[in-house]
Amino acid sequence: ITPDISKLIDLAIQEDYSMGDATTEALISNTTVGTATIVADMDGILAGLDVALEVFIRLAQETEITKLVDDGTSLIKDQNIAVINGKLSSILTAERTSLNFLRKLSGVATETHKYVETVAHTKALIVDTRKTTPGFRHLEKYAVRTGGGHNHRRNLGDGILIKENHTRTLKAEGLNLTDIIKKARRNASHTIKLEVEVEDLLQFQEALEAKAELILLDNMSLDDMAKAVYMCDGRAILEASGGINLQSVGQVAETGVDLISVGALTHSSPDLDLSLDIN
Repeated sequence: ITPDISKLIDLAIQEDYSMGDATTEALISNTTVGTATIVADMDGILAGLDVALEVFIRLAQETEITKLVDDGTSLIKDQNIAVINGKLSSILTAERTSLNFLRKLSGVATETHKYVETVAHTKALIVDTRKTTPGFRHLEKYAVRTGGGHNHRRNLGDGILIKENHTRTLKAEGLNLTDIIKKARRNASHTIKLEVEVEDLLQFQEALEAKAELILLDNMSLDDMAKAVYMCDGRAILEASGGINLQSVGQVAETGVDLISVGALTHSSPDLDLSLDIN
């Protein structure tokens, strides 16, 4: 558990437990011990188990935890994930905070895996974006990797990505796309990669001639993506982006692009249905 994740766990516990657990305190004796099992209520990919179990370690003192599977496991409905032995009052208090982490991250991993499987017959890689839950980026990007996907930029310093609003701002100063790419390369470290977003084949040709290392094809049609792949002939890494979903991702991959970025992996993946059962 890294320091940033440790802090996030503390914040989650504070959010849920800052005034105690009125229900458990009113009903369950501190001396009652027993066993609880985390169970998959549907098929999916497990992610975030160590984080979820850390909540029990912090809230449920003197507990004994047994992991039955690891992150990346393809779960089937009713499969047992982990067993927790100890004071039931503490286990019940930690239940929801723990499952919030586990359900969310397993949901991201599961959704990512669906995209990865859909494009497995092509060379395309599925990548995420910075459209992450504030504070959860490290964990959500980990969940994407667990599901078989890859990470795009981790933060704004992780690469140059010239997007539409950068281009509009500088075009008002009289710069064309070639000038903008040259300016970025001139002012940046030689060790950093440069990517530029384009919306049509004319912009694409200009970015290609300016020797951008990566070119993002934003909301292009399938035909234009295929033409861009042909025009590129391996001179740059091509990334497709913009409104791509499970129904369209296979066709996008078949155009021959190298990367497909999907913001929905982190901002719209449904939680995986998991529960904690007192035995």
